[in-house]
Amino acid sequence: MTDISSGNTGNFDARFSDDADRLRRERTNRMLAHVANGDENAFAELYRATSPRVFGVIVRMIHDRGEAEDLLQEVFATAWRRADTFDPERGSAMTWLTTLARNRTIDRMRQHRDELLGENDAPEIVDESPTPAVAAESNEERRRLEQCLDRLEPQQKRVIREAFFTGATYGELAQRLAVPLGTMKSWIRRSLMQLKTCLEE
Repeated sequence: MTDISSGNTGNFDARFSDDADRLRRERTNRMLAHVANGDENAFAELYRATSPRVFGVIVRMIHDRGEAEDLLQEVFATAWRRADTFDPERGSAMTWLTTLARNRTIDRMRQHRDELLGENDAPEIVDESPTPAVAAESNEERRRLEQCLDRLEPQQKRVIREAFFTGATYGELAQRLAVPLGTMKSWIRRSLMQLKTCLEE
């Protein structure tokens, strides 16, 4: 009879965990690669798989759930538009997304800090704010995203916001709005394409 020691079992568990992590990274990388090709289904899948962790990064930094939800929306809108810049040789898709989240949250925190500072306080603090160009780009992107969302039909806008904030599946959203699953898929696909077209104008 083979004697399996607890140490060997521990090594097996560690290898199993490493393999599971590697497979998860590879799957997420593939999803982001498909998003770069305009695959809306891959984008929805990527959101469901990664948004809880990305949201956790944001909310731990900013401590405001409502604002964290706004930032999460901005991060994934940016990911949709810039997925083609992801390079798996430089890191995983999850690292790329959390970096986007951290950078966008830091920009928002600096913006709040600047709004709270009085003119007399400003000279005593080292200026770590983003350059005017970066700040303008961030504000412009948020403004454009809101404008593009407002172009959607009210029903489509609601669906996109619920998908972003809750990570609901097509089936769950179809059940909530009492519509056929095929209709829900068409709404989301059409809405994402409209957003992409609008943001690229």
